[in-house]
Amino acid sequence: MARSDRTPRQRLDPDERRGAILAAAADAFARAPYDEVGIAAVAARAGASEALVYRYFAGKAELYAQVLDRAIADLLARQAAALAELPGGVPVRDRVRATVLVHLDHVAAHRAGWASPFAGTRAEPDVATQVRQRARLAYVDRLRELLAPSSTLRHDYALWGWFGFLDAACLHWVDRGCPDDDRWSLLDATLGALEGALGDWAA
Repeated sequence: MARSDRTPRQRLDPDERRGAILAAAADAFARAPYDEVGIAAVAARAGASEALVYRYFAGKAELYAQVLDRAIADLLARQAAALAELPGGVPVRDRVRATVLVHLDHVAAHRAGWASPFAGTRAEPDVATQVRQRARLAYVDRLRELLAPSSTLRHDYALWGWFGFLDAACLHWVDRGCPDDDRWSLLDATLGALEGALGDWAA
């Protein structure tokens, strides 16, 4: 006799099903660190079976890496959109400010998942580390494009080092619960750190 207590699954085409699984995984990884999220929970959230998840993704590591890659691409796209909305001739500091505000929105929306790689004991799969390394290069290149051209070593170290400062400052913000009242102090600190590292916005 057929069981009648199962929740019927919605029929989706392959692209829609894959998208639904990615969306469910993105929500799960935003709420909890990598090692606390299971394929079964993602499948249930997506209205799919574990077997169906494995039909689209080789395993949790690949699923996580693709979620991470999509989140980074979305962050870069939203930063580009924020820059495009600024009028011509806006000072460099204000352009960097616009990208940092988008970054803070991203951190606040994904606080558990965003902070987990910095927790020390929270290991990520190698494929996710590779995604993060490519992303850091993209972030540095984006920042370099906003600033005056420079070939000095100080400039190069300032760009790479600033993202370390931004990560540490944002991690402290997450530890405090991402209070909105802290946002402007955090923003001023990060902009001041970059200006100090460069020596001048035109450096």
